[in-house]
Amino acid sequence: MEIKSFSRIPFGQLAIIAMDNCRDLGMKVNEQVVERRNSDWSEQHQNFYLDEIKESYMVDVDNVRFSNGEGKAVLNETIRGKDIYIISDVGNYSCTYKMFGITTHMGPDEHFQDIKRTISAIGGKDRRITVIMPFLYAGRQHKRRSRESLDCAIALQELERLNVDNIITFDAHDPRVQNAVPLIDFQTIHPTYDIIKAIYNNENHLISNRENTIIISPDTGAMDRAIYYASVLGIDVGVFYKRRDYTKVVNGKNPIVQHEYMGSDVAGKNVIIVDDMAASGESIIEIAKELKRRNAANIYSAVTFGLFTEGVEEFNKCYEQGLIKRFFSTNLTYIPDVVRNAEWFVEVDLSKLIATLIDRLNHDESISSLLTATEKIKALINQK
Repeated sequence: MEIKSFSRIPFGQLAIIAMDNCRDLGMKVNEQVVERRNSDWSEQHQNFYLDEIKESYMVDVDNVRFSNGEGKAVLNETIRGKDIYIISDVGNYSCTYKMFGITTHMGPDEHFQDIKRTISAIGGKDRRITVIMPFLYAGRQHKRRSRESLDCAIALQELERLNVDNIITFDAHDPRVQNAVPLIDFQTIHPTYDIIKAIYNNENHLISNRENTIIISPDTGAMDRAIYYASVLGIDVGVFYKRRDYTKVVNGKNPIVQHEYMGSDVAGKNVIIVDDMAASGESIIEIAKELKRRNAANIYSAVTFGLFTEGVEEFNKCYEQGLIKRFFSTNLTYIPDVVRNAEWFVEVDLSKLIATLIDRLNHDESISSLLTATEKIKALINQK
């Protein structure tokens, strides 16, 4: 067999910085990159990556906190001339520090500030910086309805001013926010294939018995996602819309009065509710109850980000009562053990996808095939 002789020239030496808020995901990504490069090198029987084969691409960074709450970032090794990928989960609420003797949980603002501190510590010695922020900071504060802040746009512009070259996120609440930074690369990746693959491996009957399955959008904002799922899987689709009381504001939002359904009859059918995130999960639970009142068979939920801001007690009750059978969510944001170990929860690992993104970008290769997964999904559901 003739071996094709060629080399891949990297844009710069690869360096991965996994912030403390996503250390586990960062380690998995690093392992996937190492495995990918060793595998490619072995198959080609030559120095495929031009001396870029390493045991680890992680860079040691300390995010120090002083007792009054101030912080700083310290690089413990050189990054001069490297192609740097900073991975940060700004939604991780499990990170803590001591401030005036009080244990304080870090919020998105503090995580984002640590990203900027790390870039400041790099001090322009890099060759290129890419920020991978799976859960986009302030992504829901993306447009102005009244006299309110535009946090997401301002944050992206801050990164641009810090000479960040690329920003990668997943399932941005509204990808049009990239208009705030038109001169740098902004990519929002949809993990649809990985979620469908998890459904295929765990609940195959939902895909194999398509006539008895229906995709549901929990609101009109998620309709495009539901239509895509339904189109690639060949499954019927329906939508709920939320009637809100716009005379009140509760916990920063107008309370939902009623969920109204539009679509075909769900009686006796399995239902998959798809959305970008589940914050408290209240909407999914209310929709599940409404679907059960309409005699739906089994109800599943598939989201990119499962936040569970109000805890998991209600979901445990829903599972015990037969309201929700499975909940699929990615590991792109923090998942507490109480969720990960729940019988109803299925974790979708995205570390391989992120590793592929990093490897391709490091060699200035196209990532177009990773932005749309239609062909891969069709191959998956048609395999014997």
